[in-house]
Amino acid sequence: MDNLIAKADTLLEALPYMQRFRGETFVIKYGGSFMDSTDSAVRSGVARDVVFIEAVGINPVIVHGGGKAITRALEQAGVETRFEQGYRVTTPKSVEVVEQVLSREINPGIVGMINELGGKACGFSGTEIFRCKPFRPLGQAGEPLDIGLVGEVTGVNIAPLLECIAQDITPVISPTATGEDGQVYNCNADVAAGQAAVALRPKRLVYMSDVPGLLQNPDDPTSVISHLPVAEVEALKAGGVISKGMIPKVDSAVTAVATGVEKVFFIDGRLSHSLLLEIFTDRGVGTEIVER
Repeated sequence: MDNLIAKADTLLEALPYMQRFRGETFVIKYGGSFMDSTDSAVRSGVARDVVFIEAVGINPVIVHGGGKAITRALEQAGVETRFEQGYRVTTPKSVEVVEQVLSREINPGIVGMINELGGKACGFSGTEIFRCKPFRPLGQAGEPLDIGLVGEVTGVNIAPLLECIAQDITPVISPTATGEDGQVYNCNADVAAGQAAVALRPKRLVYMSDVPGLLQNPDDPTSVISHLPVAEVEALKAGGVISKGMIPKVDSAVTAVATGVEKVFFIDGRLSHSLLLEIFTDRGVGTEIVER
């Protein structure tokens, strides 16, 4: 009986959040090594959480990644994978593999899991949603680096996304984009999710990866920074706390907050039901970035 009462208490704790967020849109970046887990429960766990938030009237919009799957596919195709300053150099040959893996393998897999679990989802290649220009990061000497067909998202076609939301269907989008030249580009999924949030103005932007959140000490997984006002971001960058792959995530979060997103969450997708715990409980499980 005590267990049953505890379950009822959990539902009552979640009730005000369900009431508050009903009808709101959440953009969710779905990535990390948990997507490659051999444990089917881990792989389908996020999909179950998405179905739950659909059921309580929240409108999720998903942007997914797939870097490890791309690397495996390129190896199988005999295409060399090379990185510059942490960015994958993308050639015309490799971008074909990227689009195949992201839009025709991973994307339908996520859509299928959501639908099999009783939700409603529709997949989109990012080329249908995102517009971009060539991305040229700066090298160590400050010179622009040519990393090939890597795009910087400059525009979001929200019409099909709004149509899905109006029909209670979850859009699932791969992180590719179309350039002004009509070429397919590979994009950073974190930045793509951030730009989707800028365009849609959702209540929440959630980054799911394979780390517990933003860490004060990268070597200590218990050093999660639970609350981060945007005014403190630059100091953490200067101190090296925010570095490498976390920089585009945090920069995108700051941009999203500046355009009206109330909170941005960084949570660990490997933790069972981390999405629900962050949204529907009084105490979250990751990092929240807010205006103040």
